[in-house]
Amino acid sequence: QVQLVESGGGSVQAGGSLRLSCATSGRTFSSYAMGWFRQAPGKEREFVAAISRSGATTYYGDSVKGRFAISRDNAKNTVYLQMNSLTPEATAVYYCAAAISPFESQWYDVTSSPDYWGQGTQVTVSS
Repeated sequence: QVQLVESGGGSVQAGGSLRLSCATSGRTFSSYAMGWFRQAPGKEREFVAAISRSGATTYYGDSVKGRFAISRDNAKNTVYLQMNSLTPEATAVYYCAAAISPFESQWYDVTSSPDYWGQGTQVTVSS
């Protein structure tokens, strides 16, 4: 069992930046591909970003390419989401997710069928 705890959410004005963190429990963090999703009020959950178990591969949803960056520190069992040039459309609850990844190349599963989810952290962007 893996527990995921997000932090770093809050309120920011349009154009600003936030960095989200997701700390995980356990000693097998480097065995998981990690991802971030978001859900805005009245909308379905949306994929935001993914990263392979080593961090060598990253992948982004079209709406955040060029503005968001996912990274991980396997020594700290933590994954990050740096969000720049935020717009009000980014207002949502952001969720961290993990997928078991037996191989470095098997990271894509986290984009559609994660095994574990965090509780979410609210991000509010005002205009």
